[in-house]
Amino acid sequence: MKLKYFIDSHKGVTGLFVLALMAYYQAWDNTTAWVYLALHGVYGILWVLKSRIFPDMAWEQPTSLAFGLLSWGSLSLYWVAPWMLVARNVQAPGWYLALCISLYSFGVFAHFASDMQKHTALTLWPGALISDGLFARSRNMNYFGELLIYAGFGLLAMHWLPLVILFVWVAIYWLPRMRKKDRVLLELEGFSDYRARSKLFIPFVY
Repeated sequence: MKLKYFIDSHKGVTGLFVLALMAYYQAWDNTTAWVYLALHGVYGILWVLKSRIFPDMAWEQPTSLAFGLLSWGSLSLYWVAPWMLVARNVQAPGWYLALCISLYSFGVFAHFASDMQKHTALTLWPGALISDGLFARSRNMNYFGELLIYAGFGLLAMHWLPLVILFVWVAIYWLPRMRKKDRVLLELEGFSDYRARSKLFIPFVY
């Protein structure tokens, strides 16, 4: 059983979960909820398509049922944002919606385009050091893209809790994976120079 099955299924049903929230709270006239549904629901579909067309090998690894279910449950923390949005009937102003949509859009580009670059490069040149294109300034541009995506989702709730959940995920899961990747890449020729001219996570910052 692959870890991707748990991740893909969770992301794939997110749109249905948001729709269920809207039905339960009768939030059909809430524009912010519809925007959230469009953004997070479509993101889940895009993730599943990405997983089928240019999969990330990290999620292709076999896993136990227990760890898979734990992963599924942990990902459900991201559903706090739509629940808070719909339950509290958040009505974000137009400029705020535009900000969140912009963050999401930049994030989708950075995340999916960098994953496609990585998939293509490693298919053509297995084991190669990827240090150009979207990875020129960030060694983990795909994660930076996800940060922008989930920041857009969290901000739509107009509450601090979804952002805390996001940064806990970054601290306990994303950053350790990035540092582990760096340790593996140390064995590749040219990595020391690449590390010196790039950032671990956020381009030009960190």
